Amino acid sequence: MLREELPEIITEHVPGPKAEALLKKRDEALPKALCGYTYPICISRGEGAILEDVDGNKFLDFIGGVGVLNIGYSRPEVVEAVKEQAEKYFHCIFNVVAHEGYIELAKQFDELMPCRGEKKKTFFANSGAEADENAIKVAKAYTGRKGVICFSGAFHGRTNLTMALTAKKSYALGMGPFPSDIYRAEFPYLYRAPKGYTEEEAIQYYIAKLEKLFDEAAPAKDIAAILVEPIQGEGGFVPAPIQWVKAVRKICDDNGILLIADEVQCGNCRSGRYFASEYWAEAGAAPDIIATAKSMGGGVPISAITARAEIMDAVPAGTIGGTYCGNPLACASALKVMEIMKAEDYAGKAAAIGEKVMKGYNELKEKYEEVGDVRGLGSMIGVEFVKTKEGKEPYPEFVSKMIQNALQKGLMLENAGSYGNVIRFLAPLCITEEQLERGMEIFEEALVETKKQMNK
Repeated sequence: MLREELPEIITEHVPGPKAEALLKKRDEALPKALCGYTYPICISRGEGAILEDVDGNKFLDFIGGVGVLNIGYSRPEVVEAVKEQAEKYFHCIFNVVAHEGYIELAKQFDELMPCRGEKKKTFFANSGAEADENAIKVAKAYTGRKGVICFSGAFHGRTNLTMALTAKKSYALGMGPFPSDIYRAEFPYLYRAPKGYTEEEAIQYYIAKLEKLFDEAAPAKDIAAILVEPIQGEGGFVPAPIQWVKAVRKICDDNGILLIADEVQCGNCRSGRYFASEYWAEAGAAPDIIATAKSMGGGVPISAITARAEIMDAVPAGTIGGTYCGNPLACASALKVMEIMKAEDYAGKAAAIGEKVMKGYNELKEKYEEVGDVRGLGSMIGVEFVKTKEGKEPYPEFVSKMIQNALQKGLMLENAGSYGNVIRFLAPLCITEEQLERGMEIFEEALVETKKQMNK
């Protein structure tokens, strides 16, 4: 079975001849913005953590659909759940015709989400960007305020509002003007905190930066929400320190601001908990609203927004919902994904895999000057590459070359970070021990090969 196989490249190089032909057709039919060659792969089928391309090459996927495939490719039970729903009906717009799958899934999320409140309510959208945008709509409706605070390194999507919230403006070139009343504070990126600071001093530094916004940008009474990723994704897989989160929670409580957790990428068992906000809740700093997407549908587009009932019920009729939101096929997939993740303790899998991967990456950190930092939570792990450990100079050229070297060996890696110098680990949580071991071996092989190439 493909799901149990190891990576294997059978063509002379990647892409093979069939993939090259298909990519040529792609280039003729699609906008150039969608026609990159970092990953010249054309999928034929996928199972578990392995995908096979049209030439028969088998790749081990450490990217996981950028966080969408926590449950892996083509889980049979999920496939069957979608088939069964498809035989009944594909679509109904929930604002007009209710269906049981939407209601049952909302009930499951109401019980599961670790946001504040005894009684919670949930509604669905189609993507992570839509989830974040709707979370902000909800916060504005409840507070009657306009302002939103986001952070350096943040990624929240590609809609007009979420492009404005996203820090890296290469995702928004030429797309303005953007909405007003958005303010950006510095995220607690401890590896790059001011030199000489202890962790405690660094956290105080970042909190002071946040509080300064109220004097220099917008008074606290005008802020509806503070939007935070528990673990920054595109920003470099940087976890938000719990002490910092607690301080932010207090700022929100003192000023009537809602705290939104963007769990689009880190949710659905990736962090070692079903939702990373569980760590916040245990520290007494649960968010008011949680937005999630990606792996909740196992690859079918769906996202969720959850908050306590009094917040949700403040939203005016007609301002949320949409044609495809909570599509029956997507709800069927999400229900089955949740059932499997609970029954098979996918959060526990993430913790166990993450422990092995962190150990392996930290061993590489001891061996190689270019590995500057290893960080993460559960199985959401980033390795930051630098020219020297002392200087911490970002080394994106090394990462770019290493990704290509790994690809030719059958391992899919992806970069992250404001400088493009972080390699992310987002392998499907159904990965076998043999696959994980081989993936870590290829990772080091590609690192060594890249080091030799860069030192020529």
